[in-house]
Amino acid sequence: MKSTTIACMALASLIAHVQPVSAAVSAEEAARLKTTLTPLGGDKAGNKDGSIPAWTGGHTAKPGGPRVGDIPVSLFPGEKPLLQISSANIAQHADKLSEGTVALLKKYPDSFRVNVFPTHRSAVAPQYVYDNTFRNATSCRTEEGGLSVDGCFGGIPFPIPKSGIEVIWNYILRIEPESVEFGSKNIVGTSNGAHTVATRTDSFFQHPYYYKEGSAKGWSGEYFIQRFNTTAPPFKAGESLVLRDSINAKAPRQAWQYLLGQRRVRRAPTVAYDTPDFVSSGANYFDEVMGYMGHPDRFDWKLVGKREMYIPYNNNELVTAKESEAFDKFHLNSSRLRWELHRVWEVEATVVSGKRHAVPKRKYYFDEDTWLLVLVDGYDAEGKLWRTSVVPTFFVPAVPAVLAKPVTIHNLQAGTMSTVQGLFQDELYRVVPRKNESFFTGDAAAADADR
Repeated sequence: MKSTTIACMALASLIAHVQPVSAAVSAEEAARLKTTLTPLGGDKAGNKDGSIPAWTGGHTAKPGGPRVGDIPVSLFPGEKPLLQISSANIAQHADKLSEGTVALLKKYPDSFRVNVFPTHRSAVAPQYVYDNTFRNATSCRTEEGGLSVDGCFGGIPFPIPKSGIEVIWNYILRIEPESVEFGSKNIVGTSNGAHTVATRTDSFFQHPYYYKEGSAKGWSGEYFIQRFNTTAPPFKAGESLVLRDSINAKAPRQAWQYLLGQRRVRRAPTVAYDTPDFVSSGANYFDEVMGYMGHPDRFDWKLVGKREMYIPYNNNELVTAKESEAFDKFHLNSSRLRWELHRVWEVEATVVSGKRHAVPKRKYYFDEDTWLLVLVDGYDAEGKLWRTSVVPTFFVPAVPAVLAKPVTIHNLQAGTMSTVQGLFQDELYRVVPRKNESFFTGDAAAADADR
């Protein structure tokens, strides 16, 4: 009798923490993607007072002026802020600010500002992505208790989401070019305002989920394959890391690390979740890269709803800036960081019972038009705000799409920051032809290093 009771209690606990399994929406509901919703699922109409305009097709004009790689430096030259939020007027705008943004305004009252510019709904995508997103709406489903997906390919999987797990899958499978190369620096800021380049890397990303000739039936399930080669500092130069991420709930990530001193490749199973990120000298966790990176199985995902917020948006000028111009002592340079008013989906993540995570609760904010993650707040075991991340989005006409790569993570309690994959100091971002996927293996990384 006792063993039966224990088994029932265990089963009840398991059921309580299984993510809701979703079904695709009906054809009638999906038809809204061609009427009241944008092709990616945002509300096409503007807000009541017009401060958020209607979506009319996204940013389709070809930006002029200088570029850094494939990123145009200026999207809206000469545009001035509509308002500036500082520690002195937080109360007037608190309803449109995340808790983390408020914390930064209070912690750095002499330097941190939120400069709010006119809202531009720049979200745009290739037609094949729109077509795939429309198909996904009626065919894509979550499986494995929400920890995998099926019937999706080449577009936003859940453009009309019904749950938090669907929204996080929208970000995991967000719009990306088939293949891209860029240089990046991982910069760490200390509590006294000093900055150190933890690493400089040449990065190569490929996104099989967005291969133009692919399909849901033929897709392997790998959505992101990455390889980077470290070029600085000298004692790390020559090291490599290879990641291959999949929707497979039982084996979501394969990772290999090439260590120059050992001249060998080793498996790197701990490159995930809340393992300190050695690429940035441990200043952030691996799943904080790009706002969120990895499998969603450590958390329960609650869909809170949609709200209007000031978020970092259209930040081409920031992500192409020189390092000396991109940063203030303790945060990104407020005069370079552009904020706009947009509608966002709020999702609350709490660690699953029986599992652990260094940050047991987080709040994520996703732009409705792109499904890009733009802000993250992380809370400690006592429920106190501990960390906040700023993810500045930028527009790349070569895709065309609004994308997100660099993220600045603030440890509010320690007064430190880390900027991961910072596209700063004239580093180049280029959309390039696909590589053979054999390039994204530990053996290939080792062979290249040995040469």
